[in-house]
Amino acid sequence: MRHGIASGARQEAFLAELLTRHGARTPDKAAVIHPDGSRDTAGRPGYTAVGYAEFASDVAACAAGLQGQGIGRGTRTALLVTPGADLLTLVFALMHIGAVPVVVDPGMGLGRMLDCIRRVGVQAFIGVPAAQLLRRLRPGAFAGVTTVIRVGAGKGGGLAELTALGGCGPALPPLASEPGDLALIGYTTGSTGPAKPVEITVGMLLGMARGVEAGHFTADMTSTLVTLPLMGVFDLAAGRTVVVPKMNMGRVGSADPTLLTDAIQRFGVNAMFASPALLGPLSAHLTRTGAQVPSLRMIVSGGAPVSPQLMSTLRSVLPDEARVFSTYGSTEALPIALVESREAMAGPADGLGVCVGRPAPGTSVAIIGITDGPVARWASELPVSPGELGEIVVSGQAVSQGYFQSPRADEDHKIQDGDRRWHRTGDVGWIDDRGRIWFCGRKSHRVRTVNGDLHTVRCEGVFNSHPQVKRTALVGFGPHGEQRPVLCVELEPGTDLTRWPLIESELRAAGAGNPVTKTIEDFLPHPALPVDIRHNAKIRRELLAGWAEDRLTGSRRPTAADWALRAVPLLGWAYLAVWPLLPWDHGALTALWWVDAFLSVVVHAGQIPAALRAEYELATGRRPWATAAFTMLFGATWWRRRSRERKDVAA
Repeated sequence: MRHGIASGARQEAFLAELLTRHGARTPDKAAVIHPDGSRDTAGRPGYTAVGYAEFASDVAACAAGLQGQGIGRGTRTALLVTPGADLLTLVFALMHIGAVPVVVDPGMGLGRMLDCIRRVGVQAFIGVPAAQLLRRLRPGAFAGVTTVIRVGAGKGGGLAELTALGGCGPALPPLASEPGDLALIGYTTGSTGPAKPVEITVGMLLGMARGVEAGHFTADMTSTLVTLPLMGVFDLAAGRTVVVPKMNMGRVGSADPTLLTDAIQRFGVNAMFASPALLGPLSAHLTRTGAQVPSLRMIVSGGAPVSPQLMSTLRSVLPDEARVFSTYGSTEALPIALVESREAMAGPADGLGVCVGRPAPGTSVAIIGITDGPVARWASELPVSPGELGEIVVSGQAVSQGYFQSPRADEDHKIQDGDRRWHRTGDVGWIDDRGRIWFCGRKSHRVRTVNGDLHTVRCEGVFNSHPQVKRTALVGFGPHGEQRPVLCVELEPGTDLTRWPLIESELRAAGAGNPVTKTIEDFLPHPALPVDIRHNAKIRRELLAGWAEDRLTGSRRPTAADWALRAVPLLGWAYLAVWPLLPWDHGALTALWWVDAFLSVVVHAGQIPAALRAEYELATGRRPWATAAFTMLFGATWWRRRSRERKDVAA
């Protein structure tokens, strides 16, 4: 394989072995450049560069240290470490000894994250101090853990100690692995259903790296900006310099574009992989400031469809020869397909869906009829006619063959075809006469009306081109086959809300003029559509459906009992306000005042985190400060009942 992936004598070399080779062949080349906590004279973040020889040596020493702590081949190891240079070291060190990292996104929520860890039955735990505290507070999720390693405390933390301990002995070579060996367990986000543990084998990981390499990179691209740790693993296996910017990779939408631009300019970054939620603010910053990034010749976006508007903006701020790719994939299969911006923007897409391109190298894609039940075996009648809508299925080396100890998930998402196994993506799409795949939305998100099914992304494309619309989300409520379709609309920032009636009439006209969307009659403005945590881009339509139903039917309107309950905390605040009039020599009244103060101030403040979670699940788009203010005023009386009803409906 070209460009550093399996280009040596043994073509099936696994990723840890490839890193060792780069350490020997290009010892002085920078492997990782990462923030070191300092500031330069201009106030910019300071960075430290680690060469390939040093990085490979640290990985081998860390691997020996892990082995000395009882972690070895097949040990399922929970990794709760801040994304960055330390995480890259630990992932390679675990692969070095054949251990199995268990990667769970904290953004899925504390309860679901702990449930994922418990279900896998982790045997070792590596975490930062906050994660270690969590382990002590919720020991049930870590019941099978026999090895605990703390990292990130103080300068270098436990990782430095572990590396120093492992470096005392002879160099530990990478443990030989076979393609079918389990390399890691990665959980799906759970944004469109229960999170599932995906088995990623050594061969699949290598197939993913090869697909990314062959589909995107050229030999002259030597450095990348990493905003997703897995991409950093692939880059290091390919021998590129990985630049880790100063940002929170768990909240990519909040990344500071000024710091990203600084890292790109300072280190001459050639390529980057990022979510649309990060690329939007970055492109806006480059447009607004006129900052130049001449070294940046490729951007790869994933995690959610990339709009033509974002592609156009990126093209306008990048060098003319730069390429912008949209990559389509999932935890179970990455990459599935890819498309370059020039082709994606070449033709109209209203009512067609989003063009995600042609299948990635080494990947086969087919379209089968839409069904909600399992499909055990492949049959000739499964594929639909060319150009017809159906469920996207995929097979290839970069496609997971199964879920970890989850036979029900295998039954729902895998189709056996002789020695081959197809993965059902749960996405609806079609393939045009040029072999390009068009994504139309999630199968579980389709709105099932009396007039037939409406597919989210396919319909939303008709409305997203409106100049004052940031994005839209199609949802439905009611029984299947009789659902009421509703288009939720998030306007561009700064749009005057008094213009909504005019905007709504224009959206209605656009919808009525397209056969795909002509049956949509309800349009609702929303302050901020709820999105997934990992990519800050996938819209949580299942949450919006309840919000839309409430707006149109009043299903969550407070009852008389609710208003009566809300009056109680208001009376408490009123009693606090009359403290100057109280006879402070009256013991009972004084004690009551202090109890009231504790309940109104301390208890209400303690309820704010739960209120923020409930507000997110209710998809109201209310600002956090407003949620905190209402919670301080009313306590749980204004959100708890609605939240409980929302969970009952979801169940």
